[in-house]
Amino acid sequence: MTNDLDYGQPSLLEPGVDRSDADVDTTELSFEAAGNEREVPARPINWNLLTADEAEAEWLDLNAWVDWLRTTYGLPPAVLPPFWHRHDELVWELSALHTHWLNAYDTDGSPSAPIAWHRDFAEVRNRLREWVATSGTRIDRDRPTRLTTWPGEEPVEPAGEVLIEDRDADFVQFVIEDVTVRRRIEARAKAVTRST
Repeated sequence: MTNDLDYGQPSLLEPGVDRSDADVDTTELSFEAAGNEREVPARPINWNLLTADEAEAEWLDLNAWVDWLRTTYGLPPAVLPPFWHRHDELVWELSALHTHWLNAYDTDGSPSAPIAWHRDFAEVRNRLREWVATSGTRIDRDRPTRLTTWPGEEPVEPAGEVLIEDRDADFVQFVIEDVTVRRRIEARAKAVTRST
């Protein structure tokens, strides 16, 4: 499912899009700009079940919305770090907040829904701070969230930090890799279905 909303961002995966100096106003939302009607109300996104095409659309939509959110509300990296996409705990939290926002600001929604969204947003900001502190992601570098090894499991070597100089390029590469893995899984599933 895609919400087909335009947050004023060009698609980062389109060929020829120069990400370095895009003249984009992220403070205005244009719900009609995409030319498609979205499903109403928006449904929760289960990232584990998305097809490759669905995942690509959701990644791009969530990324545009998160950028709008951080600039509109002036969120610091301690709440919303640039490499949120590399951390499942942040993806799930932000995805849920995005879906909540879509429903709160739906034209057929309750007039009091935006107040409820802002109340919930205050609570989510506290959780985001916890996730960011736990994950160890920072403004210019990232490392995978450390996992605790349970008794009987093989110990996991902690990964070191990686310096990331271009956030948008990192996001694009991340999405390409995620979509590629999903396409491989889909191809294997089709092959198994054909052979039975």
